[in-house]
Amino acid sequence: MSSRLFAISFDAHQPQRLAHFWSGVLGLERADDTYDGVALLSGNDAGYRLGFCYSPAQKGAQNRLHFDLTSSSLEDQRETVARALDLGARHADVGQGPDASHVVLADPEGNEFCVSEPGVDFLAGCGFLGALACDGSQAVGCFWSEALGWPLVWDQDEETAIQSPNGGTKLTWGGPPLMPDPGKDLHMDLAPEDDQQAEVERLLSLGAKRLGPAPGGDGAVLLADPDGNEFRVLARR
Repeated sequence: MSSRLFAISFDAHQPQRLAHFWSGVLGLERADDTYDGVALLSGNDAGYRLGFCYSPAQKGAQNRLHFDLTSSSLEDQRETVARALDLGARHADVGQGPDASHVVLADPEGNEFCVSEPGVDFLAGCGFLGALACDGSQAVGCFWSEALGWPLVWDQDEETAIQSPNGGTKLTWGGPPLMPDPGKDLHMDLAPEDDQQAEVERLLSLGAKRLGPAPGGDGAVLLADPDGNEFRVLARR
């Protein structure tokens, strides 16, 4: 028994507006269906979707999760940055310093993301959405490897990374210390392959914590991973 990664979802004050931004940056189409009133984008290399869930929470710190976008050339990097800025992004300072070769931006609701320089070997072959970079422990990387059935492709010096056997976006964790909860962030939504309750019990046995029913009344169950990051196990359709 296992779950598949159905969506990586943004907490959003204006879900439709944020979906429009990311659709323009990534060149993704809207999916035909929605869940819990969420705008979904599909078509990325890893088979999951991007979701945008309404949340009244205020962002109080740097996100624990952010996307690293890849570039095929310096011109490609410049074009991605220019496109994002035209759609409402802004430059962001997360301590990267003036000599950084990657560009740090924030979307219209303040969610940080990076546009990497060309030639990053770690992101080779991962597609435009190269990585979801997460602040977190080695233990949480191992938890997500077991939860999704994705093998560890990096496990060194308390840094971990997993990737679907089919390739695509890597999920990475940078090791301690853990940043404070930003209050408004990205989170993962899982679709159980079989019985939802049995899958919830499996995830609890791996180290998740039950938080209760997820908001929205759609039957999803809200859990937290071993580092306290919330995620949802969706009801089967």
